[in-house]
Amino acid sequence: MTQKNKPEKDIPKKDPAQETETVADEAVNEEGSCGEQQAQEEQAEAPEEAKEEPAEEQEKEEPMKDQYLRLMADFQNYKRRVEKERQDTRAYANEKIVTELLTVLDNFDRAMEHDADEGFKEGMQMILDQFNDVLKHAGVEEIVAEKEVFDPNVHNAVMMEDTDDVESGCVSCVLQKGYKLNGKVIRPAMVKVAN
Repeated sequence: MTQKNKPEKDIPKKDPAQETETVADEAVNEEGSCGEQQAQEEQAEAPEEAKEEPAEEQEKEEPMKDQYLRLMADFQNYKRRVEKERQDTRAYANEKIVTELLTVLDNFDRAMEHDADEGFKEGMQMILDQFNDVLKHAGVEEIVAEKEVFDPNVHNAVMMEDTDDVESGCVSCVLQKGYKLNGKVIRPAMVKVAN
């Protein structure tokens, strides 16, 4: 009897390297599922500890936040103070020279009160006007005092006089003009005050 050879079906042959990889993957999957279960159990226990940790962290962070906010506020105050000092320096940098120029201005005013040739007086008036314009541009303004209520902040009373021209407590005569530089009194007006 002759046996017929049965045709062999194509059975895929497994590579030995692939077999070891498959076994390793299955082992990892088993460990992974065990590892996941263990991680889930740890997470279930962790909320109690996690609740304690943020509270402790918040207690540690609060003083640091408070200190940070204080430092920010101090820095903002420092910036404002420095900016104000810088502005004041710019505004009053010319104070010394302006106060010295005020004596020259006083002499011009005195010279204009005397009788002189009309041409000469007109030329002096033009120079005085130009001088006043320069001072005004620099921030200098005259303190109005004549017949005003006496204000010790801007007036320097040197005399009191009895007069019917102005009310009591008002300036009756200006002896020397007063001036402000950018709103700051650099020379108070020297005045007589009515009784």
